[in-house]
Amino acid sequence: MASIGASIGAPIRDRLRALGERLGRNVKVLIGSPGMGGHSNGAERIALRARDAGFEVVYQGICATSAQLAQSAIEEGVHLVGLSVPSGAHDELVSEVLDALRAAGATKVPVVVVGIIPEADARALEARGAARVYTPEDLALGTLMDDLAEIVRRAHGLT
Repeated sequence: MASIGASIGAPIRDRLRALGERLGRNVKVLIGSPGMGGHSNGAERIALRARDAGFEVVYQGICATSAQLAQSAIEEGVHLVGLSVPSGAHDELVSEVLDALRAAGATKVPVVVVGIIPEADARALEARGAARVYTPEDLALGTLMDDLAEIVRRAHGLT
């Protein structure tokens, strides 16, 4: 498995460019860390690598509220929201973002979550509407970027 710091290959960039052409604009993602924890390192690294892969990235940093993240996602017109959540707060914070997006009518914006999250809690988050939950063990860079592109592709009904 490649580490999160591994370089991005041209095939991933090419796939993202092709997806952006099908969507009519670059694939845009919002990355943020809701809550008060100082857990931004992973989010920052993923945001940088996503940009390197060809995503247009809106980075909201740490300590944003769930409502602020959802509002920014809507205002920025993102295709996907990625959340890095502190241990133990994932259920509440992710649910708040999902609820805020739904309330605003942004039902096509998938939300993915990264954190130290027990398997049972990850399945519960997915049942609530999270598109995918990643743990640190899942952060093989090439696979993660491909997964994000695939989630966007499915959310927009593209085959």
